[in-house]
Amino acid sequence: MARVELVMPKMGESIMEATILKWRKKPGDRVELDEPVLDIATDKVDSEVPSPVAGVVVEILFQENDVVPINKTIAVIETEAANAQPAASPAVSQPAASNGARPEPAAAAAVPYVPSPATAEVSKSGAGDRFYSPLVRTIAKQEGISQAELDALPGSGLEGRVTKKDILAYVSNRGVAPAQPAAPAVQPAAPAVQTPAPAATATAPLQSVSGAVEIVEMDRMRKLIADHMVMSKHTSPHVTSFVEADVTDIVNWRNRVKDEFKKKYGENITFTPIFIEAIARAIRDFPMINISVEGTRIIVKKDVNIGMAAALPSGNLIVPVVKNADMLNLAGLTKQVNDLAARARQNQLKPEEIQGGTFTLTNVGTFGNVMGTPIINQPQVAIMATGAIRKKPAVLETEYGDVIAVRQMMFLSMSYDHRVVDGMLGGSFLRRVADYLEQFDVNRAI
Repeated sequence: MARVELVMPKMGESIMEATILKWRKKPGDRVELDEPVLDIATDKVDSEVPSPVAGVVVEILFQENDVVPINKTIAVIETEAANAQPAASPAVSQPAASNGARPEPAAAAAVPYVPSPATAEVSKSGAGDRFYSPLVRTIAKQEGISQAELDALPGSGLEGRVTKKDILAYVSNRGVAPAQPAAPAVQPAAPAVQTPAPAATATAPLQSVSGAVEIVEMDRMRKLIADHMVMSKHTSPHVTSFVEADVTDIVNWRNRVKDEFKKKYGENITFTPIFIEAIARAIRDFPMINISVEGTRIIVKKDVNIGMAAALPSGNLIVPVVKNADMLNLAGLTKQVNDLAARARQNQLKPEEIQGGTFTLTNVGTFGNVMGTPIINQPQVAIMATGAIRKKPAVLETEYGDVIAVRQMMFLSMSYDHRVVDGMLGGSFLRRVADYLEQFDVNRAI
């Protein structure tokens, strides 16, 4: 018999802990390989933790609602395999794996939040065993929100959980109308719900003397993003190259086949999978773009895993990763892109779907921008931005001479790490992506 440790998986580079929501197994229960053992939650995603082996759960080391650091053993499974070695859950990312999540550094997350003495204390679970995530509790402390106020706050999350969006909306409207207590959550004899706790005065938002400006404190997520942007600039000397591509054939082809494509595959085809296809082909031509840096070592990635920035309803971004993009045809890429984007907006991504990216694509054209200078998603070494597609006059070479015609044009920009990617490599790679887009077969079958 061998004993295998089940550890708390790493849910992204900036996630240093997770909360145990529910144990699906108890000591003595048998578990199969990859069968969910427990549910966990972070400030980004909720997820199941599968078993790395088939066996019997013999020990559970943490209880529900406990906040556990990543890579900490949370349970022990006994297996009949004599040569089994202690192993992490399959959801655990390895230290060398690159991150596909929204650019946020582990180093930033490692700096603990230290509440001031005046902040309100909020427990992990309120009235009726209602669960509150670490992020929600941190915001409540920072804003001086009492336990009673939090218990009265309606939640839009799973099983009525209060989400970051819920508590931030409450904070923004707090001075207008206090939350009304829900009968099961607050005792009738607690009128203090209607008045913020005295400690709140010490954490009230700063006001300008003239009243002509509003001072807004960054939330935790924005602080992490800010830290990572600065860290990326300090780590990598950024260089950005630009090319302009004629994508008229792509636009015409998509307009012609989109209805037939939807009927055949049940998916709406956008430009994103076409861009990813071109990037994946160019990476195979220039594999030294698909690398990361560890000290003085260059780590060349054999898999082509392309992250795509997706906007969330909260205003934040997350970067789900299309794994092995070079092995998928256009229909497969379209299905992957649509599925990941839809579940990103619904906060239903699995941890492994936001990890392991080797190159990132961001579409600034979504916001009507013609070009951008994106910041590298560490530890990757390059990120490409696609601008808005616009009709412009362009010079075309024909057998009868040069002519001016209206064409669908788009700027591509790529920021790259000049420590390991020089101008020749970066510029040649970007030009190759544009070439693949311009050489798109307008008669291509779906």
